[in-house]
Amino acid sequence: MFIIFNNAIINKQNRYYELHKLYLIVVNLVSNYRKLMNTQKLINSSEELNEILATQLAVLLYFSTASCSVGEAFEPKVKMLINSKFPKIKFYNVDLNFSPKIAAEHSAFVEPTILVFFDGKETIRKSRNISIYELEEAIKRPYELIFE
Repeated sequence: MFIIFNNAIINKQNRYYELHKLYLIVVNLVSNYRKLMNTQKLINSSEELNEILATQLAVLLYFSTASCSVGEAFEPKVKMLINSKFPKIKFYNVDLNFSPKIAAEHSAFVEPTILVFFDGKETIRKSRNISIYELEEAIKRPYELIFE
């Protein structure tokens, strides 16, 4: 009887240990995700945007609003793509509600809209129904020409 009870205690301890390991993994993933999401840079003025485009070699502008569920869901995927495959591209957010002048200057009236600039020139424009794969393929060639 004691052996069965002892094995049950050991099994319970092993399960606790395994659950604790999984918990630590999840905490680490959530922490990394939050760090990724907090690296967002929000552009508020045309002057600021012009300065960024003049000084940065590669820039991705992500136009959306906080109320756009598609934009909210798609933004982390775009950030992960840029951070993993195209780390030299700088990611910037433009909120259409707070920066309508910037949106008008770049004809970005639909959300989400992605503009990619290489050497200060708009190279890629994607709006509304955007595929991560298509975005990756569109960015790949000019990125390789400039950075490799």
